[in-house]
Amino acid sequence: MPFAEKSVLLGVCGSIAAYKACDLASKLREQGAEVICALTASARQIVQPATFEALTGTRAITDLFVPAANPEISHIAVAQRVHLCLIAPATANIIAKAANGLADDWISTTLLATRAPVLFAPAMNTNMYTHAATQENIRILRERGALFVGPASGRLACGSEGPGRMAEISDILDAALIAASQQKDYAGKRVLINSGPNHEPIDPMRYLGNCSSGKMGRALALEALRRGAEVCVVTGPAAVSPPHGAQVISVQTAEEMYESVMLRMDSYDIIIGAAAVADYTPETVTPEKIKRQEKDLLLRLRPNRDIIASVAARKTPNQRVVGFAAETGDILKNAEEKLSRKQLDMIIANVIGGDSCAVGSDRGDAYILTQNQVAEHLENIDKNLLAKCIFDHLAALD
Repeated sequence: MPFAEKSVLLGVCGSIAAYKACDLASKLREQGAEVICALTASARQIVQPATFEALTGTRAITDLFVPAANPEISHIAVAQRVHLCLIAPATANIIAKAANGLADDWISTTLLATRAPVLFAPAMNTNMYTHAATQENIRILRERGALFVGPASGRLACGSEGPGRMAEISDILDAALIAASQQKDYAGKRVLINSGPNHEPIDPMRYLGNCSSGKMGRALALEALRRGAEVCVVTGPAAVSPPHGAQVISVQTAEEMYESVMLRMDSYDIIIGAAAVADYTPETVTPEKIKRQEKDLLLRLRPNRDIIASVAARKTPNQRVVGFAAETGDILKNAEEKLSRKQLDMIIANVIGGDSCAVGSDRGDAYILTQNQVAEHLENIDKNLLAKCIFDHLAALD
């Protein structure tokens, strides 16, 4: 429950994207947040307050002057107790009000009164968004510490093409979690993570691959961002995307991943090898599609370079290098051997195969080992929680 014990004010403004805020409110609630929704008069022309009340279980706020019997939804009371003010969709109007200190409705008044982080998800016509006045207002708000997610580019409801679409709900949730977090113990740190599988081509159509989903790499990147780090993810063709806020370098093969990681590693404090890097690649790639024949097909494979071992061999005393070991048997013995041989600071041993298989799933059994001891054994742990444990143990190493 990423938002457990968090209270989020969701301010909904009068963009056609207001209907998407219903899904956003629902997902925030699913992830543990108390969600307080406030709608502007324009937003109420698009979606009804009762929808948000049904999704969140709390009364939607529509009026600055609420009855005295409901002091808990006054703008001052909410402003003082929420952990995050999330304005989604954020129109040019609310951005202008916030930048200039105007307070003529419930949301704009609350934005002046709160000291919680404020996150805007803009949604408007392209010309409105790119107008010098709107861009100046965004600059002012950023200088004051306000955060922004999006907008995305594409076809808008008005028919025009360009920036102005509200960011995807998944990106808003990532940005909201990062903004709402008060634990910033990795502020000033830079974290480099490789993630996902590799595709090693055989011919123009076929490749060698594995079942890695990239979920562990994503969880690690999100945890690092949540705790204040700057994050770069070098990812193979994973089933999930890295979180919003991370720099993303997309690669296909193990060799491309090797080159990308080695090129960047000197600029990072922590390097984590969470990818299921292909151990072997075909010695030759056939330029034409291999035709099916009624006989065995023999592929000659050569080993790929070991990325995390190469990183550890070149690290400085101030850098930390973390590896992963996916094992089917003798888990601790194999992990301890890799930890020592590769001279890593930490290794996470995952069980693969059977009901506790970690590859491709959201959960799995794991051991966290350092050079001195088995730090922790975690059974059937969610990968987001495992990521938290990994960064907790990394902090303890320092």
